[in-house]
Formats: sequence, structure tokens, C-alpha cells
Amino acid sequence: MLKIENLKVKVDGKEILKGINLFVKPGEVHAIMGPNGSGKSTLANVLAGRDNYVIEGSIDFEGRNLLDLTPEDRAARGLFLAFQDPIEIAGVNNMYFLRTALNSIRKYHGKSELDAFDFLEFVQAKTKLLDIKENILERNVNEGFSGGEKKRNEILQMLVLEPKLAILDETDSGLDIDALQTVAKGINALRHKDRSIVLVTHYQRLLNYIEPDFVLFLTDKKSKKSLSYQLFIEPKGQHLIKNDQWK
Repeated sequence: MLKIENLKVKVDGKEILKGINLFVKPGEVHAIMGPNGSGKSTLANVLAGRDNYVIEGSIDFEGRNLLDLTPEDRAARGLFLAFQDPIEIAGVNNMYFLRTALNSIRKYHGKSELDAFDFLEFVQAKTKLLDIKENILERNVNEGFSGGEKKRNEILQMLVLEPKLAILDETDSGLDIDALQTVAKGINALRHKDRSIVLVTHYQRLLNYIEPDFVLFLTDKKSKKSLSYQLFIEPKGQHLIKNDQWK
């Protein structure tokens, strides 16, 4: 699904990522952790297509060089990024936004578009899954939303678009326990043998609700291989991370 080899990224002349290696197979969930400034969000932005970086190394997504694809092509091919701070889109109805986004992807893949009736039935099932009030569909995208509502809305977008690879950039930040559980429920609902998820998080609490297959812990040094989640939560794994001894 995703193969990153020796990825190095500079921002304004400063090297942020110093040789990332990451191999994500279909069906796997990987957590990216590390202290502030270690490059977690930079990695997410590079995958999504932010273009103000100097990049070395390779990123392969389903057999294609991801760096050759525009952000629009990446999204159409099944890559989804949930932002750390979701933006507001004033004047754009949530229902219209979701239907337009989904039909754009369906058209890209040669599928017929969903009419208003079929889409309403489809999206209502997603709101029920997340225990979200349906009036969220009539509101403008994230306009006047609380932090928790914005994160729930992004998870709703993810469930509607059903991406092949979901990159979630600190989706758990600023959430109370109820919102965190709702977000985790949506992420777990997306898990499928043909889909992959990369969780970028600063806190281990999210992993109490979404058990990843592997954890990649970034530091200000060159990253090492991912640890299995079982090893990560053991004292031995924490010792390896603390002392920068895993390879």
C-alpha cells in the first residue's frame, strides 16, 4: 500500500525528517509517535502533497510514485488526510460538500454519481454509526463548530469517502473522553483488509481505543524500524525507545 524509503525533508533550510522508513501493508494500522518537533505532522503533510518542502527519498503508493501526483490525484486515488486543525469553509453546506467530494472520486474511477436521495440514505447511515445528530449535515463545513465537532465531522468525511489510505494528523488532540471515543469508533469502523490507516498522535491514550499493528517513534535522530504494538507497550519496548536502541 505505502512504502517510504529514506525520506528526508527540509523546511526553510532546516532538516526535519532525517531518513524515515515505513512500510504499510493493506489492512494495517500504524501509529506515528514522538515529541513535538520530531516531524510527525511534516510526514502527514508530505503524504498529502504540501509543496513547500525540499524532499529526498521515495514514497510509493500502490505502485505509483506519490511525489509525482498532485494533491487532487492523491485524494482521487484514495488518500485522505484528517487535519490537526480542520478548516472552516464558510457558506458551503456540509451535505453538498460531502456529496460533491464523493461524486468527484466516483467520477474519477468511472462510476456513476449518487443522486441526492441515494446519497442522503448513504450519509445518514454514517451519522448513525458515529452517533452524530443529522443536523450537522445542514450546517456549513466546520463553521461555528467546537473542536470536538470538527474532529467528528472529519471522521464523518472519512467514512463517506472510504479512502484506501487514511492519514490522521493528531485527530485526538483537544478531545474530551466522549469525543475521543466517538472518533475512535469511526476509525475502527474504517478498518478493512483492503484499507490502511496511519495515526499521527502525541498521546498514547488514543491507542487505548485503536490498537495499531505497529508504532514508529520519531526522535530528532534518524528513525529506526517500526515496533510491533505488543513490544511497544512492554517495558522492554519503552526501554528501547527511551535509550534510542531499537534498529
